[in-house]
Amino acid sequence: MDNKEVALLKKALERQKKARKQAEKILEEKSKELYDVMHHLKSANNKLEGLLNERTSELDGEFINIIDPYVVMDLKYNVINMNLSAKEFLGFDHTKELVNLSEFVHRDYLEYTTESMRSLMEVGVLRNYRAKIITRNNEEKWVQINCCLIFNKERKPIAAQGILRDISQEMEIKQMLSEQKKQLDVIVENSPLGIVLSVDGRIVKTNSTFCEMVGYSESELKQVSIPEISRPEDEQATAILWERFYAGKLDKFAVTKEFFKKDKSTFLAKVQIGAVTDIHGNMEYQVALIEDISKEREAERQLKASENRLATLIANLHTGVLLEDENRKIALVNQMFCDLFHISTPPEQMIGIESNTSAKKTKIHLKHPEKFVERVDELLENREIAMADEVEMSDGRILERDYIPIFTNGNYKGHLWTYEDVTIRKNYKKNLEAQRAKYSSIIANMNLGLVEVDNHDVILMVNQSYCDMIGFSKEELLGKNVNEMAQFKDEQFILKKNKERLRGETDSYEVSVRHKNGSLRHWLISGAPRFDDSGIVVGSIGIHLDITDQKLLEFQKEKLLRELESSNQNLQEYAHIVSHDLKSPLRSISALATWLTEDYKDKLDEGGLQNLELMQEKIASMDRLIHGILEYSTANSSELDNTDVDTNEVIAEIKDSIFIPEHVELSVPEVLPTIKADKTKMHQLFQNIIGNAVVHIEKEVGLVEVLYTDENDFWKFTIKDNGVGIPEKYHKKIFDIFQSIGDNERSTGIGLSIVKKIIDRYEGKVWVDSTLGKGTQFHFTIKKNLDT
Repeated sequence: MDNKEVALLKKALERQKKARKQAEKILEEKSKELYDVMHHLKSANNKLEGLLNERTSELDGEFINIIDPYVVMDLKYNVINMNLSAKEFLGFDHTKELVNLSEFVHRDYLEYTTESMRSLMEVGVLRNYRAKIITRNNEEKWVQINCCLIFNKERKPIAAQGILRDISQEMEIKQMLSEQKKQLDVIVENSPLGIVLSVDGRIVKTNSTFCEMVGYSESELKQVSIPEISRPEDEQATAILWERFYAGKLDKFAVTKEFFKKDKSTFLAKVQIGAVTDIHGNMEYQVALIEDISKEREAERQLKASENRLATLIANLHTGVLLEDENRKIALVNQMFCDLFHISTPPEQMIGIESNTSAKKTKIHLKHPEKFVERVDELLENREIAMADEVEMSDGRILERDYIPIFTNGNYKGHLWTYEDVTIRKNYKKNLEAQRAKYSSIIANMNLGLVEVDNHDVILMVNQSYCDMIGFSKEELLGKNVNEMAQFKDEQFILKKNKERLRGETDSYEVSVRHKNGSLRHWLISGAPRFDDSGIVVGSIGIHLDITDQKLLEFQKEKLLRELESSNQNLQEYAHIVSHDLKSPLRSISALATWLTEDYKDKLDEGGLQNLELMQEKIASMDRLIHGILEYSTANSSELDNTDVDTNEVIAEIKDSIFIPEHVELSVPEVLPTIKADKTKMHQLFQNIIGNAVVHIEKEVGLVEVLYTDENDFWKFTIKDNGVGIPEKYHKKIFDIFQSIGDNERSTGIGLSIVKKIIDRYEGKVWVDSTLGKGTQFHFTIKKNLDT
């Protein structure tokens, strides 16, 4: 059922509703008159009771003009009286048979009818009772009943009267509209198009598709207007369309808009706008169908670009191109075709010209024009692809021609001619054999072994170098399987590489192979597939280099590295043992010096006590030197435990753990970064530099600052002080082991060399800027992402 039929049914339903309302109004007026008569005119009631007892009624006259069926029944549903409409509707005559209305009630509505009857007895009136009944014709009908009780003179109910309205069509229409609404809701919600119902730009309702398009919920969209989330592609043209739409000159129109999504991204959409009007034709809503055409627009752009590229490509091809339709009219031609046949007419002016007309002008440039025409006619008649036809020109040039017929759905639509000047190629082929003989001698005598095999690894060609490498003569090798002649140590690896070669893959790899004399040799092989003219793999070519001497050197190098690694490990273990063995007697000497001081401090003079104190200082200096050597030996050997390190925490720990004179302040002007590094190494790194800075400040107010900058792949740190400074000649020397400046006895000359080792492990750099007497700046960098 289409929309027009639904509209007609709706109008019919409206008219019927008005008629029903008029009938109900008449019934209510007559009922009121009846009640007034019952209350104020007892004689009228007595008369009515008598009439009821005689099963006659004068109410037919009152309701003779009512269109709807009218029925009077006793309280047991037995019909007392009914009008003609009721008789026709229910299909029986109460004057001829006794009828009980309960027999007509559909079984699904029996319980509801009983409850409605109880309500009628309690209230006296029953309005808009709706139920399904079955007539004598066995038809199911929907009825709406408005009825009231009839009382006797003692005010006891003795009967009921009511009007039946046939609402079957109305219920069908209602059900149909309900089904259509459900179907429409399903269509709307599952539509691939966004659907928006609006009033003057304010959104009233949307479907889920549009919500997904813009990323807003429906409730959020109701808070915005369409102009706030979209922009017309052509604002001026769109404004004119809207003006005509509101003026009633357009029923609908389409525009292209850019929509703004919640995540700030955009998409392009085609928007079809229509109007929803009331029964008077006044616009109530605007409906917009939104179709995302971003991909289509991008495809159009790419297609246009592709067409432009293709047109440019064809125009600049070094091949002459001529496209003819099924009537042999020129559809496309490029400049190279015109040049090949000495045609002065521009290509764009040749479109639409018959090829026969153009061919007459080009015959003079052909060496055999009649043969040329015959071959063209033959190709056009056969309509089969022909490649590499040779055409000889009168000036000695040779053109190669391809003919390609074009079919669409089996229908012949024309053909494509391509012409290429192959004069140089033809001449090149003539010289190729001579060149081949020349280079065959070079290949045969080059130092690289060359082998050509087919797809079954059968040797087709070898040079003398390969024969020397493997120990077999050329005669022994030709026709044999290369894998049987060359005994590879890893046969499975070679078989794998051969399979890859059949798939067209090129590769280089090292292998171990047995020489004919049984010695083990090492080769570097570079293999490549060999193709025929059709691009099919027909074998492979291998270039072989004997790298036995180089491999022996590599083996020696690896052995030396293993020995060096073992030696380093032994040295580290030795450093730990030595540091332990040296510290033990130092602690003993320190204890003895302490006992001497405690036991003989009253007997020793001032010089003796100073010597004991100097001994303790030297012991402490020796202990620091041993500890520094141990740290230096492990600075670049222990494994790095890289984690997220907060350098602010590192500086705070150093501040609490080292001695900082009262006149010196350690400052961090801005929050330092968290870096990926080994926390222990970072602690060593910062502590050695900061510790070195705080002890070399002689000013009344000392300041040490820790600064940083982010330099892409590196963190750059600067530790700046206002100390005594470092002479320029020591700027590089201080990072060497056992190198210190001045006469500070606490310095071991190892700390900055450890700094250099740690920074080297993090692929960074360390340097110093300093002026004597003005302070020092230590700079170093740490790589952010260190592959360990």
